[in-house]
Amino acid sequence: MHWARQRERYRAVLAGTECVHPGSVFDPISARIAEDLGFEVGMFAGSVASMTVLGAPDLIVLTLSEFAAQAHRICRAGSLPLMVDADHGYGNALNVMRTVQELETAGAAALTIEDTDLPQPFGEVGKTRLLPIEEGVGKMRAALAGRQDKSLTIIGRTSAPGVTGLDDTIARAKAYEAAGVDALFFVGVRTRAELEAIHAEVKLPLMLGTASGDLRDRAWLGRTGARICLLGHQPFMAAIKTVHDTLKAIRDGACPDTLPGVAPKDLLDRVTRDADYRRWMGEYLGGG
Repeated sequence: MHWARQRERYRAVLAGTECVHPGSVFDPISARIAEDLGFEVGMFAGSVASMTVLGAPDLIVLTLSEFAAQAHRICRAGSLPLMVDADHGYGNALNVMRTVQELETAGAAALTIEDTDLPQPFGEVGKTRLLPIEEGVGKMRAALAGRQDKSLTIIGRTSAPGVTGLDDTIARAKAYEAAGVDALFFVGVRTRAELEAIHAEVKLPLMLGTASGDLRDRAWLGRTGARICLLGHQPFMAAIKTVHDTLKAIRDGACPDTLPGVAPKDLLDRVTRDADYRRWMGEYLGGG
């Protein structure tokens, strides 16, 4: 498949003047729903991937091949530009190159590589530790070297705002910008002053992890260089709750015909592209 259109649309968001909230997706159906609802970008998070594929918490036990396979299923289901959380690149800088190659082939429009020391080292459980800046720069350079399609967006990500402070955040941002990444992603920014300070030091488009309070002002975010701001991964959490409650109700003896929250047939037909399949059956299988 060709992914140029999705990657061009993603880059158009970065080149714009507004900040968008991506739709958090986890499988083909959720991606189609986000696309049908008009989301400009989809987000496939590492935490959601671990829960979706393994039923496991976000502890970096998911493998690259498992992540890339699910990302591919999402990408081929439609034309929603998909941004993926590639965590630490599944190893050192050489592993980062391989990660970029696999996710580029899977159809991702953009991917983030972070400078967190992952998986958590022995004796450091519960602590967030960042790589030295030099190692982080090596990973960013390796990610760029592993890219074949130059329209694929490579994003340098750091949790420094909430771990090592603003000065280190700016130092990392400037180093990753100098390495050549296309955008910068920050987790842990808490105040407008912090984002304004970062924006004053770099020229690249900015992205934020889950924001709260006055950081959710999209107009202000757009003026401060932010182009994408996550709001969390509620769709997957809502799916867990709905499946749990539906199965429990059935187990407790509820009538299936009266259960709340069940998708009506027209919605099911729309998200499974039933009309397309019926047309193809008519054209290629001799159907009526």
